[in-house]
Amino acid sequence: MTRILFPVSSARTIVLANGSSHEAGFFAEEALKPYDRFIAAGAEIAVATVDGKPPHVDPYSLELFFHYPDKDEDFLASVTRTFKRDADDIRITLQHLTELDLIAARRVFEALKRASAKPDEARILIEQSARKAWSEAANFVTLLSADPEVTAKVNVAQLRESADAVRADAKRSSDEMRQRLLAIPGFQQPIKLGGLSNEEMLGYDAVFVPGGYGPMVDLADNPDVRRLLQVMHERSDIIAALSHGPAALLSAAYRPDGLWLFDGYKMTAFSDEEEDQTRVGKLGMPWYLGAALKNRGAVFDDVPTAWTCRRRPQPYYGPEPRFGRRDCGCGAQSGRLSSGGKRHEHRGAIAVGASESGLLAS
Repeated sequence: MTRILFPVSSARTIVLANGSSHEAGFFAEEALKPYDRFIAAGAEIAVATVDGKPPHVDPYSLELFFHYPDKDEDFLASVTRTFKRDADDIRITLQHLTELDLIAARRVFEALKRASAKPDEARILIEQSARKAWSEAANFVTLLSADPEVTAKVNVAQLRESADAVRADAKRSSDEMRQRLLAIPGFQQPIKLGGLSNEEMLGYDAVFVPGGYGPMVDLADNPDVRRLLQVMHERSDIIAALSHGPAALLSAAYRPDGLWLFDGYKMTAFSDEEEDQTRVGKLGMPWYLGAALKNRGAVFDDVPTAWTCRRRPQPYYGPEPRFGRRDCGCGAQSGRLSSGGKRHEHRGAIAVGASESGLLAS
């Protein structure tokens, strides 16, 4: 059976650039979805924190826009791709996704079809208003409500109900995720990372670090994380991290040649551009993860624009990974971690990815 060590942050606050404290922790979906995938694949998971205290869920990660249903997110992505001929010219910001009701696009499309609109006709009406909402930062439902071609088929109350229905589904998903995390013993009674010997650490086949701002607080400069990375890397085991989880890699020691353990490795994480759009980023980050990884020696690979479409992990491996590749959206299938297929000249196997959490990241 594959055994995965699952280091999670137990930090509860992050100190911002102005010296004030802001509640933080691990990102709920970035921990629970991979956890569930690993368990479903037959892996044994050991949740660990640096101090042995229960990990803390960042309440921000339970907000509704992080829990929009997949069908709604995927449909919206298919709409936003039509805004420009070159996808790299389409810049979807956090504001577009959280304040303009664009997520209601699929529900409105279905309402138009129920009102006898043909799919092509409904799609054109959706795309027209969505493009205007995107370019003018206007509310999508308000624009639809002002379009006589739309309201001739679906009234304003029905349009608003479409947006409300997405939020209601997201609320149920968020509540269920909170309850699931409370019900998993490992998240309530994690092992203490420092209590593991090197030999015990090597009893695991892989390491997976979920995201959230917490890893920037207690995993980015920790001697036990440093020891874990060293022993796993020396044996060419997989070290995987998601979103802000790669902050843990900053704990890694320097090699005998004076370079960082992961110097030259191609990886990705939550980008600085995305950071500036988040609630915490707007308050003032104490430091930026993307810049820190690049400064340490990572070959940082991120998408050209923030929030362009539904984000998936973009992991990369070193040579000879002991697990095969099969994309499952969060990095696990049939007891294996997924590979981006890239190779690197150094030893070890590393899979570091951007957010898996729907349209957004922590």
